[in-house]
Amino acid sequence: MKCALVTGGSRGIGKAICIKMAAMGYYVLVNYKSNEAEANDTLARIKENGGDGELLRFDVSGKEEIQSALNKWITHNPEKYIEVLVNNAGIKDDGRMLWMKDEQWDSVIKTSLDGFFYVTRTVLNSMLLKKYGRIVNVVSLSGLKGLPGQTNYSAAKAGVIGATKALAQEVGRKGVTVNAVAPGFIKTDMTSGLDEKEMAVLVPVRRFGTAEEVAHAVGFLASPEASYITGQVLSVNGGLYS
Repeated sequence: MKCALVTGGSRGIGKAICIKMAAMGYYVLVNYKSNEAEANDTLARIKENGGDGELLRFDVSGKEEIQSALNKWITHNPEKYIEVLVNNAGIKDDGRMLWMKDEQWDSVIKTSLDGFFYVTRTVLNSMLLKKYGRIVNVVSLSGLKGLPGQTNYSAAKAGVIGATKALAQEVGRKGVTVNAVAPGFIKTDMTSGLDEKEMAVLVPVRRFGTAEEVAHAVGFLASPEASYITGQVLSVNGGLYS
C-alpha cells in the first residue's frame, strides 16, 4: 500500500495537505505532536471523503522520538511504504535578534531544519529501494527573502531550501524528486495575529491565500506528472515575492 506521511498534519496547511493526499489515493499518516483532537478531526475528514489513514504521533524536534516512531511503524507495516513525504511541521517564535533567547533559536531550528533531516533520512531508504518517491518540503516566504523579527524562522526555512536543492541532486537518478513549496500570507493559526486587511494591500492579488491552495501545489509536486521537476521552490504567495 502506498502511503503519504505529512508531518504537522493536525491543523492548518498540514490538515489541508492530508486531505489532498487522501483524495489522490494515498493512505495518509497524519503526524502530530500533542493536539490529538485536531489530528483525529483530520483523520475523520479523510474518512468522510472516502480515504483512509492513521495517526502517527512524534515530536519532529526530537531525533530519538522520530527514529523510534518511524522505525517502529516501518517494521510493523512491511506491506506499506511511504511513497510521499511532506515535511510540513514547523513553529515560529518571533523576536528581534538582539533580544532573542537561546531557546527561541533552538526550538525553531530543531523543529523545521533538524526535523526535516531526521524524518527524511529515516524514510528515504525505502524510496530509493523502490526507485520512486516524492519529497515536498513546506518552507516559507521568510526563507526566501527574510523577514524582520524572524531570524530563527528565516534561517530554518532557508536551510531547508538549501537542503532541498542538494538532496534533489543526490537522489534524482533513483526516481525520487525533492521540491519545496513556499507559502506567503496564508489564513492559518500562524497568521491569526496579523491584520489581514492591512497586510493584503502588499499582495498583488489583494488577499491572503488558503491552506487548500497550498495543498493543491503540494499535490502537484507529489504527483507522477511532476517527475521532471526537482530541486525547485514553488512560491504560493499571490505574487508578493518571487
